[in-house]
Amino acid sequence: MGAAGVVHDDSRAAHGRASLEGQGRMAGLLQRAIDRSAPAVVLTIDGEPVQARAGDLLITAVLLHRTALRSFEFGPGARAGFCWMGACQDCWVRLADGRRVRACSTTVEPGMAVLIEGEPAG
Repeated sequence: MGAAGVVHDDSRAAHGRASLEGQGRMAGLLQRAIDRSAPAVVLTIDGEPVQARAGDLLITAVLLHRTALRSFEFGPGARAGFCWMGACQDCWVRLADGRRVRACSTTVEPGMAVLIEGEPAG
């Protein structure tokens, strides 16, 4: 379990978005193990509104709703971050405002718009 009370779910290791059967929701690679009482923060991932909690890292917010953080630039497949501490360069994402940020060390902000699909990796 990670410091944010989040656990990795290996059963969802496929890339992209996975649908929860019969519920019409997207399943993420991570699941929140501890219900934090922090205020909700609404952001978008490729135009899709999602909720995170104040203080969540961007990588947590994305992987709670998606099974991958970005596409692999050297072949088929997807990436979900590697070191989670800002050293490996695997979690760079672009924001709609033009910023390029490390998802593992950037906290979510209200109204943040994350661009993943269709963006060049790295």
